[in-house]
Amino acid sequence: MPVPRPPSLPEPDAVARLHSERVRSHVATLIAREGGWITIERYLREVLYAPGLGYYVAGARKFGAEGDFVTAPEMTPLYGAALAGPLATILAASARREIVELGAGSGALARSLIAALAAAGAAPARYRIVEVSPELKLRQQAALADVAIPLDWCSVLPESIDGAIVLNEVLDALPPHVVVRCDGVWYERGVTLAGADPSSGAVTSRRDGSPGVVRNAGPTLALADRPLADAALRELAATRFPPEGDYTSEINPAAEALVATLASRLGDGAIVIADYGFAQAEYYHPQRTMGTLVAHYRHRVHADPLLWPGLTDLTAHVDFTAMAQAAQAAGLHVAGYTSQAAFLVAAGILDHLARVGPPESVPYLREAAAVQRLLSPAEMGELFKILILARDDGIVWRYLADVDRSHRL
Repeated sequence: MPVPRPPSLPEPDAVARLHSERVRSHVATLIAREGGWITIERYLREVLYAPGLGYYVAGARKFGAEGDFVTAPEMTPLYGAALAGPLATILAASARREIVELGAGSGALARSLIAALAAAGAAPARYRIVEVSPELKLRQQAALADVAIPLDWCSVLPESIDGAIVLNEVLDALPPHVVVRCDGVWYERGVTLAGADPSSGAVTSRRDGSPGVVRNAGPTLALADRPLADAALRELAATRFPPEGDYTSEINPAAEALVATLASRLGDGAIVIADYGFAQAEYYHPQRTMGTLVAHYRHRVHADPLLWPGLTDLTAHVDFTAMAQAAQAAGLHVAGYTSQAAFLVAAGILDHLARVGPPESVPYLREAAAVQRLLSPAEMGELFKILILARDDGIVWRYLADVDRSHRL
């Protein structure tokens, strides 16, 4: 059964197509070298992060109107202004008063946070950015060139951190494994070369997760399921999936490991995670039978992860329960968990909006439209969540006192 390309997707230009073909060729060579099949997790690592080729590291335009998506900090600096209040509380309880941001994108969040904290007399002693993309590092350095506090960039995690660790739409970009249960048998979804010999052990998969052929729009790659060999992955899926029926979803050990590592390296302070996702009971709801892995291209969402590799952002929702459990196992506790809308309102984003200018002014109307998107349940308000993981359980999180949903994790 062919996978039709969504008709609303714009066509990439010739240069972009050439790059995508280089990425596709790289993946096809890897598949051949690995015996004819790689996991979706491995495929995503290559098409997103392979040096010089991957979506996040090869220089493609990602953010804004000309990119594939827009993040909350790029919509309005009021997002950073609101987040600055909780971060000031974290910094006040830490020894070195530093902020470490992972994957800082265009630098918009860093810029708005530093400005708001400085205006409140709570500027961090140092702001460190962990960035794997050389192109994004250059953009961030340009955006932050006039910032008056010490700035550092690194490509690996610091060994120790005292202050606030910020992950804004980072965990959704870490490649998950896709696990399939069909007729009581466990499989892992992967990628093979189209026309691969069925005797190799690969089973191509239908869109509903059952065996059957599904082809990529391109000439080379196809999705394929193989029996799940990883016992630890199978145990996690068996614990989290609904008890009965055919089911397909993601398990993301890499995201859990990152949170655990950050927790182990945090001294005084807290981790602030802002991303889209669900608590575990909702993530693995019996009706969510096909998981959450999606592709973003030019502000359109589609379901084919094999279309235009290297040009497309591929993400999966975050299992916030798993992130909380990983942090707790490493010695942190859940200081708060709630929706983005509830958090931003509690953190004073409407007060920041009121200070922009008269309600009839152009600046106010522009920022109000962005704030509406951040808060609306139909846009980002409910799908995006805020999870705060703290070292010191004595910190009073007044921003979450009335809106905390930690009991849902």
